[in-house]
Amino acid sequence: MNGKNPDYEKYHYSAKEIVRYVAECAALCCVVDYLFYKTPWVLVVMLPLPVFYLKWKKKQLIRERKRRLNYQFRDALNSMSVAIQAGYSVENAVSACVRDLEQLYTKSEDIVMEFRYIETQQKVSVPVEELFLDLGKRCRIEDIENFASILYTAKRSGGDLGNVIQKVARMLGDKIDVKKEIEATLAAKKSEQMIMSIMPAGIILYLQLTSPGFLDMLYGNPFGICAMTVCLAVYGTAYWMGKRIVEIEV
Repeated sequence: MNGKNPDYEKYHYSAKEIVRYVAECAALCCVVDYLFYKTPWVLVVMLPLPVFYLKWKKKQLIRERKRRLNYQFRDALNSMSVAIQAGYSVENAVSACVRDLEQLYTKSEDIVMEFRYIETQQKVSVPVEELFLDLGKRCRIEDIENFASILYTAKRSGGDLGNVIQKVARMLGDKIDVKKEIEATLAAKKSEQMIMSIMPAGIILYLQLTSPGFLDMLYGNPFGICAMTVCLAVYGTAYWMGKRIVEIEV
């Protein structure tokens, strides 16, 4: 399994993604140099930045992938719950769930691949509860880990699996609905934060285009470089704090 299925705490870039994100970082560095320094030597100093940008971007991609898997898992549990109510065993409910998921998502989506893998491993007598435990360990998503632990306990103690899955599906659905409501509420605030983050750079660009020479004293001399570096540091800190404020984990 470990050789085939992913560890969701890791992310491997494709060649196309590396080119894309390095280009993004290079464009950002050029903008910063134009607005704050106007000297090619600063670009030389910025050469290591793509490495840090790729690391930061990887964390974002991992977080987004796990969030998407968490939301998709709710749909999978709902499908399993319906199948169990119809009289299916947990193992057969997984097979029915795979068919439902393939209608909702593309076959390349993580949730489809994971449940198809679980279905395949069941056919070679791997216990379904251990397969869900393995998924929980690899993705480290609290909702999936909790479901896997509950399913394992219920299977080993002979509990009412149908009732357990229905309750967990309902609780997980309620939690995800709350997450989506919070995200919808924060969407406007995130847009405001982005606009406010762009405004200082926009003002500098506006002055450079409409009043050439007005900011000349801030370029090409030690005092200007120090002043613009302080401004850039304050700007970066404000952007980081704004992002932290609008990013809320439920």
